[in-house]
Amino acid sequence: MPLFEPITLTTPRLVLRPLCHEDAHALFAIWSDTDAMRYFSFPAMTRFDQAMDRVARQLKTSADGKDLVCAIELRATGEVLGDCALFHADEQCRRAEIGFCLQRAHWGRGYMSEAASTLIRHAFGTLNFRRIEADIDPRNVASARLLERLGFIREGLLRERWIVGDEVSDSALYGLLERDRPVNAIAGCR
Repeated sequence: MPLFEPITLTTPRLVLRPLCHEDAHALFAIWSDTDAMRYFSFPAMTRFDQAMDRVARQLKTSADGKDLVCAIELRATGEVLGDCALFHADEQCRRAEIGFCLQRAHWGRGYMSEAASTLIRHAFGTLNFRRIEADIDPRNVASARLLERLGFIREGLLRERWIVGDEVSDSALYGLLERDRPVNAIAGCR
């Protein structure tokens, strides 16, 4: 039985729904933006077929139940703003990593906090996970602040872990235990 099943989750402003091939256009807008990709684990894309390939890989791991990749849609318009995912899951240990990306035009409006807190609530509630982890570039102050608002604790630093393009970077490791999550991290979500 697969660990993850396709889901649709709603918040006051957003819909988190299963990724589809058509989302490659909206995601390419993020993945080709050098500013948005500054701290990612792969360099900014230069061709649309790269986005189609990545979406195809994500659809495969989602179909296999290995990952849970959700497109983030604005409820009012249906516009795809980004994605939020649970991946690298360990069923026996009841843990997974969380990752997310958002179009730069929508930064600073609380959308990712709303989406990530909803996915976290699903992971701890429906999926009965006990731990969620995140791995970010420590220079990514905005992601660090978001994780900390969601209750994550910085647990370590792996020096020179990634090589993206020609740049070597570190990884800051964050963890959130179900018992430690703040009540206000899920406020406003249903």
